[in-house]
Amino acid sequence: MSFYKAVSLGITGNKISKEITGTQEVSVGRTLIATGSGATLGAATAGVVTVGAAALGVAAAPVVIPLAVASGVVSLIASLWD
Repeated sequence: MSFYKAVSLGITGNKISKEITGTQEVSVGRTLIATGSGATLGAATAGVVTVGAAALGVAAAPVVIPLAVASGVVSLIASLWD
């Protein structure tokens, strides 16, 4: 897991929440959407890494959960101070 990848995905999750809700104001709904979007992006990105690593015969499954959680946390924090 890369710290910079988690931050990048988390900020993208926050931007997605702004597009979905149509507002930049802090709210519980936008925070939930941002957190879910960031976690989904992290899981999807780590899943791609896992599939690519599996093709090479490398076990990369432990990457999926930490990246998803870290991206979700970054999105949560970004949505509260944006």
